[in-house]
Amino acid sequence: KSKSPGKAPGKSPGKSPGRSPKRVRIEPGSLKPPANWEQIYSLVEELRADRSAPVDTDGGEALPEKHLGEVVYRFQVLTALMLSSQTKDAVVGETMRILQQHGLTVENIHQTDHQTLNGLIKKVGFHNNKTKFMKQSAEIILTQYNGDIPPTADEMMKLPGVGPKMAYIVENIAFDTTSGIGVDTHMHRMFNDLKWVTSKTPEETREQLEGWLPRDKWGSINYIWVGFGQEVQQQKEKMLRKCLASNSPREALGLVKKLRLDVMKEAKRFGLEDDIRRVM
Repeated sequence: KSKSPGKAPGKSPGKSPGRSPKRVRIEPGSLKPPANWEQIYSLVEELRADRSAPVDTDGGEALPEKHLGEVVYRFQVLTALMLSSQTKDAVVGETMRILQQHGLTVENIHQTDHQTLNGLIKKVGFHNNKTKFMKQSAEIILTQYNGDIPPTADEMMKLPGVGPKMAYIVENIAFDTTSGIGVDTHMHRMFNDLKWVTSKTPEETREQLEGWLPRDKWGSINYIWVGFGQEVQQQKEKMLRKCLASNSPREALGLVKKLRLDVMKEAKRFGLEDDIRRVM
């Protein structure tokens, strides 16, 4: 009665052991949007208008060097995203600046030996794997794509270490096109907390979001909400002050509370209790 996947062949072709029935893909635009999503979304846009989250200085859009031409810029966008998994933006920023001093072009990464590259990126999470992926990707980009990164998210996902989240974000920043939403673990958690999706993985979150979110928001949602999540988690005093100064302080405080910021506890810490009581 084993349910382990990938058992020996010879079973009936209809039912492969350990696999659930094939999930029907959710088509974009086929789901009913959650109530009040637009008010919440525009409130988050307002709270993010100052562009002061870690992602704004050390994210995939801010870090690459524009003055070296578009091809180098695109390669650096890809590199920043490859470095970013399981790593704080500040560390990605520091590592990107080290690589840029070394010379962050596809040709130079291809020529840099494994040990040297691994030393340059040693502060990022899983740097051994990322070194291997960067070297392999540089080889593929030079031999199969004429030195430029693959032009679509689908083709980027064929590069080692590049999943859907990275590919959709790179596609948006590097080519200004959007074929899918880049969803990270923070967005996955926040959108479940808001009941905008009911999902177990970021991939399911992406599919459900694409099911109802208007396409004109697909390109910006990652940047806006990742920064918002960073501030809610890492910059609590600043976030509370921004909520209080916003056009809808009560709604803003209610929103960050839903996203697991303990409003009264943090207000006490920062001497903001009276201000918050006045609006709640």
